[in-house]
Amino acid sequence: MNDAPAYGLWSLVVINSAVFIIFAFSFTKPKTPRDWRSFGAFSAFIVALFAEMYGFPLTIYLLSGWLQSRYPNVNWFSHDAGHLLEELFGWRTNPHFGPFHLASFVLIGSGFILLSSAWRVLYQAQREHRLATTGVYARIRHPQYDAFILIMFGFLLQWPTLLTLLMFPVLVWMYVRLARSEERDVLAEFGDEYSRYVQQTPAFFPRMDLKH
Repeated sequence: MNDAPAYGLWSLVVINSAVFIIFAFSFTKPKTPRDWRSFGAFSAFIVALFAEMYGFPLTIYLLSGWLQSRYPNVNWFSHDAGHLLEELFGWRTNPHFGPFHLASFVLIGSGFILLSSAWRVLYQAQREHRLATTGVYARIRHPQYDAFILIMFGFLLQWPTLLTLLMFPVLVWMYVRLARSEERDVLAEFGDEYSRYVQQTPAFFPRMDLKH
């Protein structure tokens, strides 16, 4: 484990937050107030995450007494120790190659791929003033919200903090409400066509039936 302190690096907080927020923005290009709410909530999660990853380790600080008593040989204020799941489950080598960290890469990457795929279909549908029902929209009605949830959950596996753990269920609930609100608007615009689409296509979890 690298025991060198790795906090107070606020420039890294700004740089990493900006990279992921701009990356997500390039895929979503929010336009409506609803778009900006969903994107803003995601951005707040990212900032909170990197603030603890490189700025001030609030979670480690609050849990330091318990952590130090259970794992006395770990320097909990080193960067590697911030990968809490790897430490708590006994991964004693480089945590960046641990199972939780590798799983987080898969989830985060999958989330951005889904976000990109959803945006291409949605953008074309909006230009042609029609429903987005092809591509990933043929499998689920709200792939963009699924994508944000996948990315956030991936980051939780990589670097869980008390604040982001509290934020995550609130943001999932908010995305579900935004999706329901969005559906009411689209139903008012497209009527029976959207009703048929809703009956055929799940909201968030794709059906396992490969024939669908």
